[in-house]
Amino acid sequence: MAPLVKKFTETVNFETKVCVTAQHREMLDQVLQFFEISPDFDLDLMKPNQNLHRLTAEIIVQLKEVLEEFKPDYVYVHGDTTTSMAASLAAFYTGAKVCHIEAGLRTFDKRSPFPEEMNRQLTGRIADLHFAPTTTAKANLLLEHIPEETIIVTGNTVIDALLGSVKKINEQPSAWAANFESELDDRQLVLVTGHRRENHGEGFERICKALKTIAQTKPELMIVYPVHLNPKVQEPVNRILGEVPNIQLIEPLAYQDFIWLMNRSALIITDSGGVQEEAPSLGKPVLVMRDTTERPEAVEAGTVLLVGTDSKAIVRESLNLLTNPKAFEKMSKRHNPYGDGQACERIVNAIQQHVLQS
Repeated sequence: MAPLVKKFTETVNFETKVCVTAQHREMLDQVLQFFEISPDFDLDLMKPNQNLHRLTAEIIVQLKEVLEEFKPDYVYVHGDTTTSMAASLAAFYTGAKVCHIEAGLRTFDKRSPFPEEMNRQLTGRIADLHFAPTTTAKANLLLEHIPEETIIVTGNTVIDALLGSVKKINEQPSAWAANFESELDDRQLVLVTGHRRENHGEGFERICKALKTIAQTKPELMIVYPVHLNPKVQEPVNRILGEVPNIQLIEPLAYQDFIWLMNRSALIITDSGGVQEEAPSLGKPVLVMRDTTERPEAVEAGTVLLVGTDSKAIVRESLNLLTNPKAFEKMSKRHNPYGDGQACERIVNAIQQHVLQS
């Protein structure tokens, strides 16, 4: 949402305010700093071992005061987070129009990913305007009887953020990035991210065993894994991978360092949604450790490959891409279906037209 915030604040006929719930405090603060955004409202809701029931209730209750103070005409929410779903409901209760960025993504399996699939479906039912990243996302919304005149295909704002950041990051790498580059020398790098709830338990056991096999098969390789803070992720990752010499388990990275690391990688193995969109813009093949994806365009375009949490599939496809130049080039040269970096401009233009027509 950062580039959209910037675009709105440059537009004189809108009064724009930013509210954050701080559902993930550590990740949020460094992003705000990098993009030089100061929230007008900070609910600071993060609590240890917080469950979805309490988080959802707290967002709705605390947003009520913000919405009643500012009285916005439009409330913009993004994607599939609990924050977006609960904020949409709170905005609906107070009479504001809800605008959903990254609308229309679907797996059509309400428990995969959990709770994200239901978060975005519920947000879609509440939203008044739907900013879909692709024509496939628009088609999903039409199947749900969303009026076509309320759907605008824009590309995804995450690509705006990425393309606007890469040059800055390359010209001014952080101290962490500079130090890490010197440690790597010329070694091939694989970046891993994994945190999805549906992979907790046996799924993470299989993922970690696969990573260990890849590292042992190619000792000259370096695997870097910024480990999510969730104890259900930390425990198996540290137990299985903690002593493998060419696997580095590190703290979650600041946004700019994660983008730098993606750009430095040869291959990305992930269960993240956003990475499936970002990596192709950097020419990086992606293996997705999920059985379903709400981003089928990437699969169809050939920029990502679904491998689930099957250890043999993860190992087989990783080694194929790392050792087979033709397979690597085929995936890395594909067109990114998620945008050209102009999504925010399209969104602002669309809302200006909507205001004029209202």
